[in-house]
Amino acid sequence: MPSLKDLKNRISSVKSTRKITKAMQMVAAAKLRRAQEAAEAARPYAEGMHAVMSNLASGAKDSPTAPRLLAGTGSDKVHLVIVATSERGLCGGFNSTIVRLARVHIARLLAEGKTVKVLTVGKKGREQLRRDHGGLLVGHIDLGEMKRVGYGNARMIADDVLSRFDAGEFDVATIFYNVFRSVISQVPTAQQLIPASFEVEEGAQPAQYEYEPGEEAILADLLPRAIATQIFTALLENAASEQGARMSAMDSATRNAGDMIDRLTIQYNRSRQAAITKELIEIISGAEAL
Repeated sequence: MPSLKDLKNRISSVKSTRKITKAMQMVAAAKLRRAQEAAEAARPYAEGMHAVMSNLASGAKDSPTAPRLLAGTGSDKVHLVIVATSERGLCGGFNSTIVRLARVHIARLLAEGKTVKVLTVGKKGREQLRRDHGGLLVGHIDLGEMKRVGYGNARMIADDVLSRFDAGEFDVATIFYNVFRSVISQVPTAQQLIPASFEVEEGAQPAQYEYEPGEEAILADLLPRAIATQIFTALLENAASEQGARMSAMDSATRNAGDMIDRLTIQYNRSRQAAITKELIEIISGAEAL
C-alpha cells in the first residue's frame, strides 16, 4: 500500500499533467478555428477545379494524344502510395486511421502481385509504416518546419510526385489523408492522383464548352496544377483534422486526470484517517497500560 507521501506526490504529478493537457486543448482549439476556416475556404475552389477538369477530361480521356497524367501509362503494375500524416503525436487516432487504411490498400495490392512504393508526408506515418513496410519506403517529405499549410508545400510535394512519374517510377499514385467533418469526426480517405480521376456526380450533366486552344493543350497545362490543388486540399483537411483530434484527445485526457485526482484524493484521505486512528489507538493503549 502506497504511503501518504507517495499518494501526495502522485496527486501533485497528475495535477501538473492536467494543466499541460488543458493548455494543449486550448491551443488546439485556437489552431482548429484557423485550420477549419482554411479548409472550408479551399473547398469551393477545389470543387470548381474538379468541375472544370471533369468537363475537359470527359472529352479528351479516350483520345490517343491525351496527356499521360490523364491517360496513364497503360499499365497499373507499380503503385505509389502517398501517406500524409502529422509531424507530432498526442492527437488520438488521427494518424493511426490514415495508416490503417493505407496498410489495407498496400496489402490488397501486394496480394494482387503489384509493386508498391510508399512516399510518406509527416513523421508519424513514416514511424508506423517503417515497422511493417520499411522495404517499400522510397521517400519522405518533412514538414516539421511548416508553421502553417501553404500552397508552396503542396507544390513541393506535387513536383516530387510528378518528377517520379516522368522518370517512370510508378504507374498509379494514390494519396491517403483525413477529411475534416467535426471535432470528433475525421474520415480517412484515399484519392487517386495519377492517372487523374475526375468523376462526375451521378445524374449531373457536364456543361458543354468550346475551348481555345484545344482541350488536350489546356489539360496538359492544368493537370499538374490540379494535382497540386488536390494535394493542397488534402494537407488543409489533414491540418484541421489533426487539431480537431488533438483537441478531443486532450479534453478526454484532462477529464481522465480529474477523475484520477478524485480517486487518489479519496485514497489519500482514507489512508490519512487510518494513520490518525492507528496513532490514537496506540496513545490510548499506552495510557491504559499505565
